[in-house]
Amino acid sequence: MIDRNLLDILACPENKTPVKLANQSLIDTINSAIAKGEVKNRGGQKVELPINGGLVREDRIFLYPIQDAIPIMLIDEAIPLNKFISQ
Repeated sequence: MIDRNLLDILACPENKTPVKLANQSLIDTINSAIAKGEVKNRGGQKVELPINGGLVREDRIFLYPIQDAIPIMLIDEAIPLNKFISQ
């Protein structure tokens, strides 16, 4: 998984707020929707590959995917969480 020291210094590239690891239940829910072709990233591109994990922004609006233990901290790659979690 992701190194704890790295997690402690990561922040959202857009608003600089902290991020935390997503729980496995959320990852499973997102991966199920990805398999059905129902997930688009913030840039409007369909997410086609399942994610290994994710970092949830403090306000719980976006998740930055983790692939092969590497967090993808690009604004356009963030996955909107509005249909996966309630605020």
